[in-house]
Amino acid sequence: MSNDPVLLLHGQPGAAADWQALRAALGDARQTIAVDRPGWDQRSAVTDLAGNARAALATLDGADISRATIVGHSLGAAVAAWLACSSPRRVGRLVLVAPAANVDSLGALDYLLAVPVAGWLLSVGAMVGGGLLLGTGPVRRWVAEATALDERYLRAAGRMLLAPAAWRSFVREQRILVRDLPGLERRLGVISTPTTIVAGRADHVVPIAAARHLARQIPGAELVVVEGAGHLLHVQHAARLAELIAGT
Repeated sequence: MSNDPVLLLHGQPGAAADWQALRAALGDARQTIAVDRPGWDQRSAVTDLAGNARAALATLDGADISRATIVGHSLGAAVAAWLACSSPRRVGRLVLVAPAANVDSLGALDYLLAVPVAGWLLSVGAMVGGGLLLGTGPVRRWVAEATALDERYLRAAGRMLLAPAAWRSFVREQRILVRDLPGLERRLGVISTPTTIVAGRADHVVPIAAARHLARQIPGAELVVVEGAGHLLHVQHAARLAELIAGT
């Protein structure tokens, strides 16, 4: 078991607050740091996977942390994997949650959302529609009951989806994801960091087959499949994920 601090990297769209349930489940036994990635902090511009990795390193340096367990969700898992490739001495362990970290994690919709103009229109339309629905109390409560998601999380997600800055960040990151994942995939074989991949059996965003392939691409990686879990593992199954992180 490692006592390294834990750095949490959110997905797309996302925010540091997405990790609230997991941080509560981890308790005070481990130092945890959750950050808003570039483009999602209302200050910095969206950047590529390498730029996200540099920002993660800057966070560790600012906290005087020489090595950490890096936990990434969805696109944040791609950032975590890139960091393990480029700065292996800074990463004590990888925990990749519902990871969009290889080409297999991309579907037809991902490529469509990366297309100029059409991708922008589809992305903004979907985000605005989702934001408006989650801003409606009865709908939000129904979603909370149907998905076991906290209503406060859904309210915050709805506000984010209606923010023009989030639209811009999402579209730019989508293009970066499609462009950078082939390069990351070619580097996965050099990862020597102990790696745990956590996937939901019912994830309809990143297919379970992609997680299985990723476990073969990263030497020695362990795959943990959570039955009945979807893409938001870190929110809906925070206790189980905390157990896996605490056991590293």
